[in-house]
Amino acid sequence: MADAARHWAAEGITLKPNGRGARISQYRVDLGRLADDFHAATADLKRQLPRIPLPDTSEDFGKFVEAGEHLLELHIRYEEQPEYPLGEETVLGDDGDPEFYRVNKLRWGGKARTPDKSQIVVNDNITLTGIPDEAHEYVLGSRSALEWILDRYQVKTDKASGIVNDPNDWGLEHGNPRYIVELIKKVTHVSVETVNACGRYPS
Repeated sequence: MADAARHWAAEGITLKPNGRGARISQYRVDLGRLADDFHAATADLKRQLPRIPLPDTSEDFGKFVEAGEHLLELHIRYEEQPEYPLGEETVLGDDGDPEFYRVNKLRWGGKARTPDKSQIVVNDNITLTGIPDEAHEYVLGSRSALEWILDRYQVKTDKASGIVNDPNDWGLEHGNPRYIVELIKKVTHVSVETVNACGRYPS
């Protein structure tokens, strides 16, 4: 992306009454364009790089810059974002015990053949509920951001080395056994906000 913000792109922008033609602004416009529905029409990046059109007016340029800034803040600082208000269905137990939050393998609610993607089963103690449909619309590659969480945050043992990859370790080392629960809520917030931001782009 940084390579796309070349001198010729910045210099080619004449719509800069407020000095918004700097390369950093062009970078944000590019980010906004690639997050917009525009990327669907230029998705075959194995064959060619995306050709990112400039906005038609200075007003539209400013809107894309603003949207790009918002997306950068969301995605770079995703762990600092607020938690989406998902419900927590819990069983009786000691929620002060770190083991109460321990994750072995996250999964969707419902059954394997008919998953309920409005829910994530954290473990036998906790189920997160109320995941909005918009959260599944933010896709990274071939999966939604939440699907990546479900895929990556599980205890795995490397067959060759025998090394155990335990996603619970980071939270325990930092005194926060709820880390994975909180991360799911934050990624849900980022996903919903990303979809909402894309919906505000100029047509």
